[in-house]
Amino acid sequence: MALVLEKIVTGRFDNPDAQHISGYEATGGYEAIRKLLGGVEPADVIEMVKASGLRGRGGAGFPCGLKWSFVPQVDGPKYLAVNADEGEPGTFKDRELMLRDPHQLIEGILITCYAVGIEKAYIYIRGEFVAPWRAVEKALAEAYEKGYVGRDIMGSGFSCDIYTHRGAGAYICGEETGLLESLEGKRGHPRLKPPFPAVIGLYARPTVINNVETLANLPHIVNKGAEWFAGIGIDEKNSGTRMYCVSGHVAKPGLYELPLGLTCEEMIHEHCGGMRNGAALKAVIPGGASAPALTAKEVYEDKVTMDFDSLAKAGSMGGSGGVIVMDETTCMVQAAGRLAAFFEHESCGQCSVCREGTGWVSEILARMERGEGVPDDLDTLASIDPNMRGNTICVLSDACAMMFEAFLTKFYDEFEAHISLGRCPLGSPYPAAL
Repeated sequence: MALVLEKIVTGRFDNPDAQHISGYEATGGYEAIRKLLGGVEPADVIEMVKASGLRGRGGAGFPCGLKWSFVPQVDGPKYLAVNADEGEPGTFKDRELMLRDPHQLIEGILITCYAVGIEKAYIYIRGEFVAPWRAVEKALAEAYEKGYVGRDIMGSGFSCDIYTHRGAGAYICGEETGLLESLEGKRGHPRLKPPFPAVIGLYARPTVINNVETLANLPHIVNKGAEWFAGIGIDEKNSGTRMYCVSGHVAKPGLYELPLGLTCEEMIHEHCGGMRNGAALKAVIPGGASAPALTAKEVYEDKVTMDFDSLAKAGSMGGSGGVIVMDETTCMVQAAGRLAAFFEHESCGQCSVCREGTGWVSEILARMERGEGVPDDLDTLASIDPNMRGNTICVLSDACAMMFEAFLTKFYDEFEAHISLGRCPLGSPYPAAL
């Protein structure tokens, strides 16, 4: 399958008028939902999304249409919860989608609700995203006024109300069940699964949870067809484009919409201008802070591609699309320590393995970076890793463990040098944050 450089969800980003309903309509906006309400059966919409190969763009990469099909056909209310929390370090795509093309998100929500039989949707927006929230609120007001949202949309008999809900800055509320708890007005503690949200979700009713970027693809799939979308990317299981949030030591950091399946090397050197100041690449985190890092060898020799399955095969994951590039000047102990401190701070504390484990990892790494590490620290870190995985309600503990295990395994000599030398071998100043 050929990799096609085509902008899908960012196609209107250079058009400031697209933020307003008149500009959105002028570029084909709301034609997709109009088409569906004109006589397409909801079940056919689900099959269309399945055939497109669209996978969730928020973390796990689960097939979108398949997730919808899990929702039971029952009487009573069903809900859509839009995950717009975007708290993963290194990720900054959903806020731009809401800010620059909010009606695209609204239309994606309407398509989902029509397909699954939902009449109420909630957009859970990260509390710090004031400007994106205002943009979505303004767009919703326009959509209500024009009759695209609300009762009996376009005289079809289909009704759908959409509400925004601002979070309070808790990373854990980006986890789908923590998000549901927060929406219900409770502390954002993740729930045990099963039951899964598709069966018992918001207010104990069947609930679909989708990410902003995932939903933004839907109007284009409806308008251009499942076969068109499936033809973009590396294969039928990794179709379409992704928004890659590239930060770190590249010449041109930024937000790039690229087809699934290009290599990490191509992303860095063909799209991001190469390494900053000509420095050598040391490591790449390919999918946000939770994704295990790739080494320069994996990037240049193994030619790891940036699709869901290839990254999983390489022992990492596509995650949220946050690509963090680190050059030869980066202290990997310090980088791991910063991330561990983040996970410690953001743990909800519900599970002892996560509450205690993230704290111990953060403390050990901080001690090593201060030059106070001891040889046993390496064995201690190695023993903590398996105990933190698979033993908690959500995967925050797993994310921390996968992160530091990759750093420790792939850059073991650097960790060892911190202990033997009693200092950072790269001379990195000890950050006050640790």
